Amino acid sequence: VNNCIGFSNYKFFLLFLAYSLLYCLYIAATVFKYFIKYWTGELTNGRSKFHILFLLFVAVMFFVSLMFLFGYHCWLVSRNRSTLEAFSAPVFQNGPDKNGFNLGFVKNLQQVFGEEKKLWLLPIASSQGDGHFFPMRALSEARNPLLTNEEQWEEDGIDEEPQGSGEASSLAIERET
Repeated sequence: VNNCIGFSNYKFFLLFLAYSLLYCLYIAATVFKYFIKYWTGELTNGRSKFHILFLLFVAVMFFVSLMFLFGYHCWLVSRNRSTLEAFSAPVFQNGPDKNGFNLGFVKNLQQVFGEEKKLWLLPIASSQGDGHFFPMRALSEARNPLLTNEEQWEEDGIDEEPQGSGEASSLAIERET
């Protein structure tokens, strides 16, 4: 995946992971009754035994690995980050800030999935913005040490949207091609 997942396809990548998880769960659930028959000795054909074991094993292993990947990307979306921003904090005028694009949980979800909740689970482009300008926290929020210290709020169990009096600004990002 490396650098391929970005603004224009992050929603589709998350939906792919979610639908793949559901499909693996469906396969494991439908094969499980035959696995029980294998375990109790009710299956007689030797070839079908191998296929049942292989299919259940593969479905469960894919489910587990996809679950971790999907969980990690759900956490990234809740923080309004991509994998690139998770490994190296974006640099702004005031210096690096790993939470520079974090607008709060609901607005972060809307950045990726759009404002129409009925379109969230459909593979339809509904993300906000154009991919060149991204909303950011207001500068007053970024400079306030109480609002930028996310760890303090997580320890207390409070993880709410920052309440700022200023409007969110935006940042233009240009890439060399």
